Amino acid sequence: MHRLLPLLVAVPLLGAALLVATGRRLPRLAAETVACAVSGGTAALALVLLPVSSPPLVEWAGGWVPVRGESVGIVLTGDGPGLGMAALVSLLTLAALVYSWHYFDEPPRGHAGSFPALMLLFQGGMCGFAIAGDLFNAFVFFELMSVVAYALTGYRIDDPKAVQGAVTFGVLNSLGAYALLMGIGLLYARTGELAMMKIGHGLDTAAAHGRPDALVLAAFVLVMTGLLVKAAIVPFQFWLPDAHAVAPTPVCMLLSGVMVELGVFGVWRVYGTVFSGPGGIPPADVERALVVLGAVTAAVGAIMCWYQRHIKRLLAYSTIAHTGLFLVGAGTLTPEADHGVALYVLGHAGVKAALFACAGILLDRYGSVDEYALHGRARRLRAVGVMFTAGALGLAGLPPFGTALGKSVTEEAVGGPLTVLYVAASAVTAGAVLRVAARVFLGLGPRPEDVSEDETRGSDERPETRGRLGRIPDTMTAVPAVLLAGALAVGVVPGFAEAVARAVDEAGPAGATAAAGWTPAGVLLGLLSTLLAFALAALAVTRPSRTAAPAWARPLRRLQSGHVGDYVAWLLLGTTLLGALTLPGVLGG
Repeated sequence: MHRLLPLLVAVPLLGAALLVATGRRLPRLAAETVACAVSGGTAALALVLLPVSSPPLVEWAGGWVPVRGESVGIVLTGDGPGLGMAALVSLLTLAALVYSWHYFDEPPRGHAGSFPALMLLFQGGMCGFAIAGDLFNAFVFFELMSVVAYALTGYRIDDPKAVQGAVTFGVLNSLGAYALLMGIGLLYARTGELAMMKIGHGLDTAAAHGRPDALVLAAFVLVMTGLLVKAAIVPFQFWLPDAHAVAPTPVCMLLSGVMVELGVFGVWRVYGTVFSGPGGIPPADVERALVVLGAVTAAVGAIMCWYQRHIKRLLAYSTIAHTGLFLVGAGTLTPEADHGVALYVLGHAGVKAALFACAGILLDRYGSVDEYALHGRARRLRAVGVMFTAGALGLAGLPPFGTALGKSVTEEAVGGPLTVLYVAASAVTAGAVLRVAARVFLGLGPRPEDVSEDETRGSDERPETRGRLGRIPDTMTAVPAVLLAGALAVGVVPGFAEAVARAVDEAGPAGATAAAGWTPAGVLLGLLSTLLAFALAALAVTRPSRTAAPAWARPLRRLQSGHVGDYVAWLLLGTTLLGALTLPGVLGG
């Protein structure tokens, strides 16, 4: 079965090549059908390989196997977490393609296969990153999915804001990629290896006095910087809201649903295989760095989410907040936290993609995603309102959603004050989404008097379809319903949580295995965060002034300036901060 691993990358890439080659002659219906078939087939392959991924499947592409312990080939590793991420990527890509069925007004220059081809390239890059077993090819796939994401973000090239968002996305993620490549170069200089496991063994062999030196620290900081930029962790996060505000809705479903999560997955994978030994970075230093950055990200994301009225930006900041919670869990470096984060990511992917799908329906039906401008206008979209509200409850961690189960397991693993952070961030982000649902779909609260354009550019929008939709296509409503059902299934399907825990344990250090499931404390905390979310939403609806940013929060909003130079300065500051947080490992403290 290991010989099938390269197909997870090759099939989407070949499908994209076919669409590019025949797109000008292929009818639009045929192009979109081919894309859905390719994406669905890749998802099916990943799901077929998952049950046989213990022990991990290993394939040296092209037959370039190691000789006398030395390797130059491309190694693909199909363990539970990697194949699980590949399956999630493929399923969400399929959902986005179905949602975008006949979506845009017309393909550019009559090329029916352009958008589906880009989506398949994006899928291929993300699948390759998920199963890459060597750092250099992880970088290659990292760059592939990044370049395609830039193109997809700026797909509407006639819109200056889309081009600006894509440029910002491209500059910051390219700088992150350069940092990643320089870190890989340092590791290759030290060990002469590129395969992750071999680099880890090489660092352990070369370790002096049982702790790393400055070269290992520099490599760690550079590699992690590239991955944390992709994960949109503070202060590397500025590209994400700008990109989400302008990217087509199906692209937002993938960016928030799975791409930023791949950044956290990369942090977990690279530390566990490369830097976790005696020649790497001490666990205490890694835990301090990741937990601090994750906690700050969760807090900043939640605050910024609350003070948004542009719905897509609001959802983008919600993604930042929850990604911070993922990083806190991963940074705890315990098997129980890993189980919780895995479940949390699966549930969050369905919930967040469904919320963006609902936001896209509002944009294409009413030509706006401004909470103020849409006040009470979507009363007739009852089904969409119900799904939007259900997505908010999923973000809050209401049992039995998969997000609630993952949050419950992670909260128990991290313990202490960090549990308060999980409850607060979930409540604030969910409260903001519930507030939007109450105002837009129910018309609750006083009608805003000032609906003029503000700094969020909330009212300057146009539909992504040929014109405003008079009738919502069935595909656009079926997709979020299925995604929410999937997020619910993560929490209710018997034995699913245990299967995820086993897959994570088999890919991690040998030894500890713990059951992942509902606990009374986890259920109570989920109910608490949901009640707090309702209370915050009710307060905001009845007292609209509560959604106006106070003086202490305005500096955070001004930091999202839209100027690339500002964002680059914060990226350099973040790299320095990451180095300072891990420096004691080199000093011996």
